[in-house]
Amino acid sequence: MSPDLQSTRPLLDKLGVKPGAKVAVVDLDDPSFIKLLRERTSDIVKGKPRAPADIVFIAANELPDLQRLKEVKSWIEPNGAIWVVRPKGGRSALRDTDLIAAGLAAGLVDNKIASFSDTHGAMRFVFRLRDRPK
Repeated sequence: MSPDLQSTRPLLDKLGVKPGAKVAVVDLDDPSFIKLLRERTSDIVKGKPRAPADIVFIAANELPDLQRLKEVKSWIEPNGAIWVVRPKGGRSALRDTDLIAAGLAAGLVDNKIASFSDTHGAMRFVFRLRDRPK
């Protein structure tokens, strides 16, 4: 796929948000993103969902923010995902290696990265197939 073609994919398609998906959003203050989500699904909660979510989006700016992965993994369906959204490049105190290490410590693996916005990137974490809750 050419880079031009890839970059024109709608953000929610890149992030795997399907119509009707159960989504939780944590500490992500981005009204335009919430508006986009509402165009795709009405099942959106801020903070901890009452029932397992398909996708959780969490903002992370510093290393301590990544500690939440251990708790948040209990919020997702066995085949669900957690997207960690953080500032891009030199703006961020977090490097990819920090996110990957925190994911592994929480029992999750990273399997995708995406450009979230001009200023933020996102990394997706999931359960390994062998580690998925039954």
